[in-house]
Parts: sequence; structure tokens; C-alpha cells
Amino acid sequence: MRKPLVVVPADRPRPLGVVGEHITVLASGAETGSYEVFHQSGPAGSGPPPHAHDWDEAFYVTRGSIRFGIGDQELTATPGTFVHLPAGTMHWFRFGPDGGEMVSLTSREGASRMFAEFDREIAPDRPDLGKLMEIAGRHGLTVAPPPG
Repeated sequence: MRKPLVVVPADRPRPLGVVGEHITVLASGAETGSYEVFHQSGPAGSGPPPHAHDWDEAFYVTRGSIRFGIGDQELTATPGTFVHLPAGTMHWFRFGPDGGEMVSLTSREGASRMFAEFDREIAPDRPDLGKLMEIAGRHGLTVAPPPG
């Protein structure tokens, strides 16, 4: 039987460095038995390339602005905006000119292990894209090929 989980600011785990972003795992799937919750922040322009994965993902913007690409649509999300992406949806995001913060949620366990592996294996200042793609693939994440 799992125990209730309470994470107070003093007990938060250290943020993981994921290619320019800072991702704090607030609740892993191992702790909840299913979903995962993260606090994500980043400086202007940081964010992942277009990608898709086999879990639902949702974002709630709490500070700044964050540009989302969802399929062939783009939108700028400001504080109070909620974005839900069903599994398999190609998407990306970029933190706005003053950076930003959001809380994200995944529908199943997996992203927390992927983020931890990125943090351990990928240098934040000079990422090895081949290694990044290898790790992403192991965790069921598909990165879109560059345009052209």
C-alpha cells in the first residue's frame, strides 16, 4: 500500500538539468502508482524540439509566457493557461522572453526516469544530440526530424 505524498518546498528534490530547462520531480510514478507531476522552469528560448510520446501530458503555466507548438498550430500560453496533449501528439514549447514556469503532469510513469537520465548523461551547455536521441528513444519519445 502506497503512502500519501506531501512535498514541501524544503524537501523538494534538486531540479534536474534537461538541456536548458530545470525540471523538479514533485511526484514520480513510482510514488503515485500512475501519474507524474513536475515543476518546469527555463530561461528565454529554452525548451524541447518537436516530439511525441505514448503518454498524455498536461501543462499549467504559472509565470511568464510559453510558446507551444501543437501539431501545425502555435499558441502563446500565459499564467493560468492549461494545455492538455493526448498521447501521440507532436508538440514543442519555448519559454518566452523573460523565461517562465509551469506545472506539468503525465498520465503514467516514465518521464521522471527519462529526465533523470538526461540530467546524468547530457551536458547542459553542450548537449550531445546523438546521446539525447538515444536516451529519448529508450523511453518511447520520438523526436521529429528537422525541417527540410
